[in-house]
Amino acid sequence: MRVPMLDLTEQYRVLAQPIRAEIEEVLATQRFILGPKGEAFEKAIASYCGIPHAIGVSSGTDALLATLMALEIGPGDAVLTTAYSFFATAACITRVGATPRFIDIDPTTCNLSPVALKRYIDKYCRKNGRKTAG
Repeated sequence: MRVPMLDLTEQYRVLAQPIRAEIEEVLATQRFILGPKGEAFEKAIASYCGIPHAIGVSSGTDALLATLMALEIGPGDAVLTTAYSFFATAACITRVGATPRFIDIDPTTCNLSPVALKRYIDKYCRKNGRKTAG
């Protein structure tokens, strides 16, 4: 017997028609970018997060890149991150001209390890008189 990894049949059955209707409306208006649906989404997300503004982008990669650019991260900067991530994380860092520095993960949470991060900062940044961005 073949057992699917993830069975979303019931969720799809319930959501398929409303999602298709929204997609059809966007396709009919040809307003794929900067249209009323995108604006409504940004307002809804900002409201949900309790912030004044939100910007919708096409992907997580674009979100990472836009954030690095907004922070003016670039040549000469090092960005501390984890290798246990999608390759776009390091790619965006290098795209803005910065250098990714990989920090180990916590094996229990699979998130960046605070202990390893502190060790890196203590060993490389403070001893070499380098500053880290806050």
